[in-house]
Formats: sequence, structure tokens, C-alpha cells
Amino acid sequence: MDNPLAGAAANRRSFLSLMGLGAIAVAGGGTLAGCGEKAANEGTAQQVDQLSAVLPKYQPLELVQPDIKGVSPVANGFTKYPASLVDAITEKPGRGSTITTMTPYWGQVPAGPGQNAYLDAINAELGAVVTPGIQDGNTYADKLNAILPARDIPDVLCIPSWEIPKIPNFSEAVKALFEDLSDHLAGDKVKPYAMLANLPTVAWSNAIWNQRLMAVPWPTDGPYPWALFYRKDITDVLGAAVPKTAEELYQFGKKVTSPDKGVWAFNNILAMVEMIFRVPGAKEGWRYKDGKVEFKYETAEFKAALEFMARLYKEGLVHPEVVASKGADAKLLFSSGKIVMVQDGVGSWLGVQAEQQKVTQGFNMQPVPYFAADGGQPLVHGSGDPIFYTFVKKGLPKEKIAEILGVLNFAAAPLGTKEFELIEYGVEGKHFTRGEGGWPQGTDLQAKEKADQFRFLAGTAPTIKYDARVPTYVNDLINWENAAVGFLEKDPWSGIKIEMPAGYVKVKQPTEDKITDIARGRRPLSDLDVVLKEWRDGGGEEGRTFLAKALSDAGR
Repeated sequence: MDNPLAGAAANRRSFLSLMGLGAIAVAGGGTLAGCGEKAANEGTAQQVDQLSAVLPKYQPLELVQPDIKGVSPVANGFTKYPASLVDAITEKPGRGSTITTMTPYWGQVPAGPGQNAYLDAINAELGAVVTPGIQDGNTYADKLNAILPARDIPDVLCIPSWEIPKIPNFSEAVKALFEDLSDHLAGDKVKPYAMLANLPTVAWSNAIWNQRLMAVPWPTDGPYPWALFYRKDITDVLGAAVPKTAEELYQFGKKVTSPDKGVWAFNNILAMVEMIFRVPGAKEGWRYKDGKVEFKYETAEFKAALEFMARLYKEGLVHPEVVASKGADAKLLFSSGKIVMVQDGVGSWLGVQAEQQKVTQGFNMQPVPYFAADGGQPLVHGSGDPIFYTFVKKGLPKEKIAEILGVLNFAAAPLGTKEFELIEYGVEGKHFTRGEGGWPQGTDLQAKEKADQFRFLAGTAPTIKYDARVPTYVNDLINWENAAVGFLEKDPWSGIKIEMPAGYVKVKQPTEDKITDIARGRRPLSDLDVVLKEWRDGGGEEGRTFLAKALSDAGR
């Protein structure tokens, strides 16, 4: 599997590429024995607007004015480093405790406290000994499925959002294993934790399970899970225009594919093709139209998208390594010029461009503006859901819970604070030096010792930061994202926190595998009707009934 952070600074932006990993990272997911079955069988739907009493009161910190404004829900951008930093937390939150944590990472695991200057510097400021338990991000679901049933969890546990749907009875696991944070953070109780109070309410609203606030969210800084990127340096030479319709996308593929030169147009771009054909994307593919709840497989739009994708495969426009394997390294193939256009998470842009421009002179990775198959108004999928959730172990003494929340508050300090600089970059002179405009530039020691041990514990208020490796990135990204805001799909279940029934969850991956077989020509297109019936009988109808009831209960 690709390392989603390869060559990239590990920040929130990088993780937008992970939003697409949920379907391929670990199939199935498994269940949590001993945590109860009611939620697993029936699913849960919570109307967030009726649960405002358990949410922290939003108290924004306006420490630094952005240089580029994002159109909500796009984050603001910063091209200039703050001239002076605020010491936002004057009293050490720690009381000398040892606090164990578990977070994912996609890279080499560094040494722990006492052997790691980055960790030791932060722990000294915290007044606590945070002991990270860093796990391989590619097999993180396996680790979760081992520790949760055994109830063998650390004091603080980070769970990526894309792992949660694979755990059918997760809401019962939350109740059994994790601390209810409502009484610690709801309303004005969040005031002692000003950095947490600075996180957006929409992120907190997703951290509710069983009508209670159960986690600290890690907000996303952009709604778009996917983009089509192309090698502009290659297409300029070939004279291949950026497509604006499905037919132009096909013709682009024909023009740039040259098997005798080892070059193909695409990786598996089905998620983007679905968007291009206006296939519904809410709640992973549902919509409410003409009084009916429909899943994408049932729509004419999906059939057209699948036919188009099958055409790309049939005519040899997809790289053969992608055709042969789920695990083909599309980033590597794209970076080496073997694939000219790639579907990837938006967060891959900065890292790939920064690294590959050092390898290939003139390397130029650009996103295609969103478009529709017929050239009309696009339908753009999006989500404001958090990327991570951080849970606190149930049953800890009240004093230690307050200490842990103080640590998470420190980790959530935004750009413009000394705390942010320490968490994000380490110690000046050791882990970073000052570059252009005062922006910190990481050293070899930073690369060796920093594995986002603290950054993945609590997100900051969403921002997009300047990176000297790609000076135009902030402007280019925000302008591209702002242009698509008006085309974002409306989610009929917005404001309802959904946990799907177990029967629906179980049928999802097997059905996706069957769809893949059709797209790649291993089954005929006519089998879509068979697959659709199997999906309905296997749990799809259960999902439809559940979502229809959720709308009805909400009065929609």
C-alpha cells in the first residue's frame, strides 16, 4: 500500500488523501466481542441540533489574520509567518503523571522519552511524561481490533475516522471503554481549555456517541476527498488539453497513453468518474430524490459512470499494474511519468510536488478543475467530518482526566502560538532553522525524532500554511478549492450523526469488490443488476430503511 505521507510534511492537509483509504486499508474490520449487539444490529442516528447541551461553547481565538481567505468550508491560508508568537498557555497542564498514548504513523518509529529531544522538550513544557505508542498506519485497524475487544487501551487513543465504519458496534465500544467528556467540556466547562474551545462546532458535533460528547475531534481543513491530478509538464509537451467533459477525458486518455513508451493515462479513477457523472456521494453514496432514498448503485448516473470506467479499462488506458493489483503504487507511477493523470487525495499535492521537483526538473503536478460529464454544472462530493477522534480511557481519576485534557489543549494550540511552533516544528536550532519569511525549516533531527506524536492527538483550528518547497501552494490550493465550493453536494442527512446497521456495513466491501470486477472487465456490465440484487438482499435494504427513518424522525 502507498505511504500516504511519503515525502510530505505530516499535517492535516496530508490526511485528506487518507479519506479514500477506508475502502481498501483493511477489508471487513471485525467486531468487538463483549461490547453489546443492539447498536451493531440496528445502527444509530443522532440529531446533533438536539444535543447542543453536550457541545463545548465555541470561543474563537483570532491570533493571526489570514493572508488568503477561504470560502467556507475551505480553510484560510497563511503565506507569512507571524512576526511575534503568543505564549498561549502560561501554566503547565501536567502534574507529573505518565500518560500513555496510541497514534498511527506512516513511517519509521522514533525513540521514546529520554532518548528523543523533540519529545523531551514538549514533555518539559507540559510538566508530564507523555509516552507515545506509535503504530503502523497501514495496519492500524488490526491493532485496534486487537486492543478494543481485550479492553487493553492506553490513556489516550487516536482513532482515524475511516476505521470507525468498519466496526459495526462501535457506539457500544465507546460507551464501554471511553470517558464521557460531556461533563468536562460541555458549554462553558471548556473555558479552561481555550485551544479546544477554538475548534469548530461542526467538528465537535461529530464527536458525539450515545447522545454524549465522547472524543476530541481533529478537524479537516477542506471538504474535498478526491481530486484528479495531471502532469502538466508532460501534457504541455504532448499538447493534451485539460478535460472539461467525459468525452474529453476519454480523448485525453487516448492521446497520452503510449504503451510502447511505458506510459498510460490513468490509475483507477472510478471515484472521480462517479463525481463527473453526478453520482450521489452523501453518506458514501446515498441521496433523497423525489421522495425516495436511493443508493448510488441504483441510479442511472452510476450505471453510466461504471460503463465509462469499464471503457477506460477495456481500451487499455489504465496502467496494467493497477489493473492487476489493488496495491499498485499509483503515486510512484505518477511521479515517474508512467501515469499522466491520477486520482488521489487532495492532501497528496504538496508532498508529491515538493519531493518530485527535486528528482525531475520541471515536475508540475496540478489539479483538474471539477467538471461534469456533459460539461454542465459539476456535482462535487464533500465532507466536513473530522479526520481523527481522540478518546480518553474510561475510569481514570478526575485529576488525570483534567491533566490529559490540558495536554490535548496544548496540542491544539493554533498557528501564531509558541505551543504550535513547538508541536509542529520542535526546538529552534535543533529541529528547525528559520527560512524565507521566518518559516521554520526542518532539520535531519526533526525527521528522525518527530512522528506527529502530539499533532495526531488534537487538531488545530483549520489553516493552510506556507511551505517554502512549493511557494505558490497556498494560493493555488485555496483558489482551486474556492472555485468548487458552490458545487458541493447537499447532504440530506446533514446534522444527523449516522452509524449504519451492521448488515449494511457487512455488505459494503464485498459489493465494492464485485463492482471492481465489472469495471475491470472480469464480469460483464450486465452483472450490475445481479450485484444490485445481492446488495439489496445482503443488507442494502436495511441501510435504506434506516436512512429513511432517520430523515422521517428529523422531520425532513
